[in-house]
Amino acid sequence: MPNAKNQETVKFLTEKFKSMKGMILTEYHGLTVEEVSELRSKLRAQNSEYAIVKNTLSQIALKEAGISGGNNFSGPTALVIENGDIVSPAKVVMDFAKTHSNLKVRAGYLEGKFVDASVVSRLSELPSREVLIAKMLGTMQSPISGFLNVLAASIRGLVTVLDAIAKKQVA
Repeated sequence: MPNAKNQETVKFLTEKFKSMKGMILTEYHGLTVEEVSELRSKLRAQNSEYAIVKNTLSQIALKEAGISGGNNFSGPTALVIENGDIVSPAKVVMDFAKTHSNLKVRAGYLEGKFVDASVVSRLSELPSREVLIAKMLGTMQSPISGFLNVLAASIRGLVTVLDAIAKKQVA
């Protein structure tokens, strides 16, 4: 019979898995406590969590959340549970992995399926959600701005001609 602590952990993880936007599985073997704390604080700023949980408990919680875990849970595994923008935590993890060779991205969970580490790497190269929205708005405003410039050009031309006529009559 499982102990109460493990049951509580599974219940907590199941709720997290049901509400998450995505997840990144990392191998953390060899990281110091200070390095893990540093990564956690960087991820917390991105509205994400870095949890080190036993693989069996993670698999049970995934199963209870209706997610098939596959064979991604072997060896020391830590989970980056993403609650908001899924690009920003991927950037944080990949940047941290560049400077800390002991952190390895094993897999990711996006849009209902597990993906390999190369997809997480490509995801980290995307601009953030805010940048993408700004680019889209700029693209949407571009034709309107051009149209307004065309409309204003004839009025500007008329004002220039009237100004030249006024200066000629004064002189």
